[in-house]
Amino acid sequence: MAWLKNASQKDLERVMKLITAEEAAQLVRDGDNVLVSGSGGGHAIPELVLEAIEARHLQEGSPKALTLIHVVGLGDRAAKGAARFAHAGMLKRSITSALIDSPVLIDLAAADKIESYTLPQGVLSQLMRDMAAGRPGLITKTGLHTFIDPRQAGGRQSPSAKEDLVELMTIDGEEYLRFKPFPLDIVFLRGSTADEDGNISMEHEAIFGEMLSTAQAARRSGGIVVVQVKRMAKRGTLPAKTVKIPGILVDYVVVDPAQKQTYATEYSPSYAGELRVPLHALRRLPFDHRKIVARRAAMEIVPGAICNLGAGISTGISAVASEEAVLDNIILTNEQGFIGGAPLTGPDSGASQNYDAIIDQPYQFDFYDGGGLDIAFLSFAEVDPRGNVNISRFGSKIVGVGGFINISQNAKHMVFSGTFTSGGLELKTGDGTLAIAQEGRHKKFVNNIEQICYNADFAREQGRTALFVTERAVFNVVEGRLQLIEVAPGIDIERDILAHMAFEPSISPNLKQMHARLFRSEPMNLISDIEANRARAAQPALRTGT
Repeated sequence: MAWLKNASQKDLERVMKLITAEEAAQLVRDGDNVLVSGSGGGHAIPELVLEAIEARHLQEGSPKALTLIHVVGLGDRAAKGAARFAHAGMLKRSITSALIDSPVLIDLAAADKIESYTLPQGVLSQLMRDMAAGRPGLITKTGLHTFIDPRQAGGRQSPSAKEDLVELMTIDGEEYLRFKPFPLDIVFLRGSTADEDGNISMEHEAIFGEMLSTAQAARRSGGIVVVQVKRMAKRGTLPAKTVKIPGILVDYVVVDPAQKQTYATEYSPSYAGELRVPLHALRRLPFDHRKIVARRAAMEIVPGAICNLGAGISTGISAVASEEAVLDNIILTNEQGFIGGAPLTGPDSGASQNYDAIIDQPYQFDFYDGGGLDIAFLSFAEVDPRGNVNISRFGSKIVGVGGFINISQNAKHMVFSGTFTSGGLELKTGDGTLAIAQEGRHKKFVNNIEQICYNADFAREQGRTALFVTERAVFNVVEGRLQLIEVAPGIDIERDILAHMAFEPSISPNLKQMHARLFRSEPMNLISDIEANRARAAQPALRTGT
């Protein structure tokens, strides 16, 4: 058996071992590249192990100078998740798609105390598969002509981030970006159940993420795979089809009997797909500016169109659709892998209920990147006169991009949602009209945006279209210029719109009034709008984005 002669001692000794979180923390060496699984507010995050790593560093001053990699933002926006690595000297570099869930890392990046990179969520997710296969990185158009493009910032968020993680390539006369692979010294993943051979199932988890690809990538790098689970099962008792991470890829298992499904939720069978809940049990939005924006955005839904709901204000579309009893008439998805159902709002955002299917995150982004989305609903933070959008950075506030670039650069039609101004905005409404009780302190429609996350000119070249929805006005882009096409009843254009924009948009000759029912608290009969859009579903414009 010649292969035995060539096998390393480490390969021959790979047998899954049950260890404590403290023992897992001892496996991390100074300078390691450490990848942590999970998403947002506790979804599939191995929190007990992260807590032990933090405790070891505080006691011993080690591990230090780490590179922390996580595909999605992790944390409770206080002390959990990625924030456990935010101690002096503990981190050298951060590679992620979003920092918003761990504000202490934002502070470190803004102060240039760490090398900070924010790359698209889909890129990092898919890159795990390419690294697992030993390929020379991920080659994609995602990120072209945005701040991810090396001709702009190359995804950098701090001056000390000098290394080029992205390079521009030309293949058959077309531009692409290559996102370079990096070694994984140790990865910390999470599942629900492990058997005695280290096979891992995820029946209680709210998301799947890219667990298999990450474990394979770590094996390819010669790295260590540690999986935190809630419980153990006897060898041979896990149904084979439920195994998400085969035991041949797992080095160590840590059991946390107190493992919660998310930071906010002990366990919801509907999050796990065990059952569907009645529509009245789904969370409803209070009647405020966010609900008004979500309602107007939802009016763009076309029957049969495959839609994406991004984070932030756009997640409210799911709650509106539930309240209006139209979930069965539409197809909502989110980047975590859910198809159908109601993506959640609030602290458990990222999960979903009543979904038809859930797939691994890299495959969802394959579908998105391949043009599978007819309509996508994302938030905006800043918009310039040409319709370019920034959501990633505002001075020292570094948010990151999440899946924004993958989605907005590949969906046929974009609906960007947000309040017209921010910081103290208060409205008077409920009678079918809208009045501004207190204007927000910060303008969102500005002459220059700090980072380009959505390039409007590039979108137009590719035949993709966009709409911008706020509580008082709706815009589109015509001939490379933002155009006002709808105004809320009760709103004065000069006083309430133009006075709070840094530039003057064009005004449509067919300027319309937003529907009065948007501004009443009772259900708005959304089904009538969706049915009115039905004829659009067969139009070539919707299918091709022209």
